[in-house]
Amino acid sequence: MTNRIQILAVMRSGAKNLLSFIKWALIAVFTGILIGLVGTAFAYGMAYVTNIRSLHPAIIFGLPAGGLLIAGMYKLLKDENDTGTNMVLSSIRSNGRIPFRMAPCIFLSTVVTHLFGGSAGREGAALQLGGSIGSTIGSFLRLEEKDLHIITMCGMSAAFSAVFGTPLAASIFPMEVVSIGIMQYAALVPCVVASLSAHGVATFFKLAPEHFAFTDIPDFSITSGCMTGLLAILCALVSILFCIALHNIGHLFRRLFQSPYIRAAVGGCVILILTLLVGNQQYNGAGMDCIEAFFMEKNVFPAAFLLKILFTAITLGSGFKGGEIVPTFYIGASLGCLFGMVSGFSVNLCTAIGMTAVFCGVTNSPITSLLISFELFGYEAMPYYLLSIAISYMLSGYFSLYSSQKIMYSKFETRFIDRKTS
Repeated sequence: MTNRIQILAVMRSGAKNLLSFIKWALIAVFTGILIGLVGTAFAYGMAYVTNIRSLHPAIIFGLPAGGLLIAGMYKLLKDENDTGTNMVLSSIRSNGRIPFRMAPCIFLSTVVTHLFGGSAGREGAALQLGGSIGSTIGSFLRLEEKDLHIITMCGMSAAFSAVFGTPLAASIFPMEVVSIGIMQYAALVPCVVASLSAHGVATFFKLAPEHFAFTDIPDFSITSGCMTGLLAILCALVSILFCIALHNIGHLFRRLFQSPYIRAAVGGCVILILTLLVGNQQYNGAGMDCIEAFFMEKNVFPAAFLLKILFTAITLGSGFKGGEIVPTFYIGASLGCLFGMVSGFSVNLCTAIGMTAVFCGVTNSPITSLLISFELFGYEAMPYYLLSIAISYMLSGYFSLYSSQKIMYSKFETRFIDRKTS
C-alpha cells in the first residue's frame, strides 16, 4: 500500500511538472516570436538611423533638439520618472509591474538618440523593451505574481537574443543579473525557449549576429596568464570608473537642471561641443564599427576608453535613452587593444578579453560574460576568458551599472550580505 501511494505521488508530481513545462514552453515560444519580431525591427531601425548619421554627419547638430523630443515624448506618455533597466530589475524582485508604455518609449527614444549621435547602446534598451512586453503578456494572460517575474525575464532574454544574436548568454543574463549570488533557475526553461525562438525569428529575417573571428591566440602559460591577470585588474578598475561616472554625472545633471527639457538640451549641447573638440564622431552612437577596427589592430587613441565613458555618461545622465552594454564593450575593447599594443601581447586577444572583462565588472554577471565570450569569439581562448572574467568579477567590488541590482552573497567570503550596489 505504501509503495502504491508513493508511486501515485510520483505520478501526480510528474504530471504537474509536465503540465508546467508545456505551459511555459507555449508561453515562451509565443513571447519569443512576438519579441523577436519587435527586437528585429528595433535592430534594423537602429542600423538604419546609424547609417543615416554616417552619411550625414552634420545631423549631430540636431542632438539638443533630439533631447527635447525625447523629454517631450516621455512627458506625453506620462513616464517622466522612468528609470530604465533599474525598473525592470526591481519589478522582478518585487510585486511591481512594468507599464507597456515603456516599450514604445524606449524603442523610439533610443532610435532618436542614435540618429542624432548620442553615445548609447542597444542591448540595454532591448532588455527594457523585452521586459515591458513580457510583463504585459503576463498581465494579459492573468499570470500569478511569481509567474510575472518569470515572463519578464523571459521577455528580456528574447529581446537580448534577437538584437545581439547571442542566445546562450541571453538565456542566462536575466536570471543572473537581478540578484548577484542567486540564480533564478525557475526561469531557465522559459528563458531558453524564448531566447531560441527570438533568435530564430531574427535569423529568418537575416539579422546577422555579432561575431569577431581571430586566430592570434598564444598558448596558455604562466607568462600569458600573468599578462591576462594584469589586464583583468585594469578592466576591473575601469569598470568601477565607468559605474561611478555614469551615476555621478546623472546625479549632477538632475541636481543642476530640474527640468528634463533643459537637462536634455544641455546634455545634447555638451556632447555636440565635445564631438567638435575631438574632431570626429568615433565616440558617438554605439560604436560597433570602432570595436571592429580595434580587432583589425588599427591604432587606438590612448584615451579612447576614457572619452567613451565621458560621452556615454553625459548622454544617459542628461536624459537620452539607450543601453550601456555596447558602450561597455567599446570601453573594454579600446582598453584591451591599447594594452596589447603597449605590452606586445596578442592585440586581438587583449581586445576580446577587455570587452567581456569590463562587461563582467559593470554587470556582476560572470557566467553570462563567459558565455558571451564563447559566442562572440569562439571557445579556443577559453582559459584567458575564464581567468580574466573571474578576476574582474572579484576586483570590481560592489559597483554596478544598475542601482537596483543587489549583491546577495559577498564576492570575498561565503557570507550572505544582501546589499545594494554602488
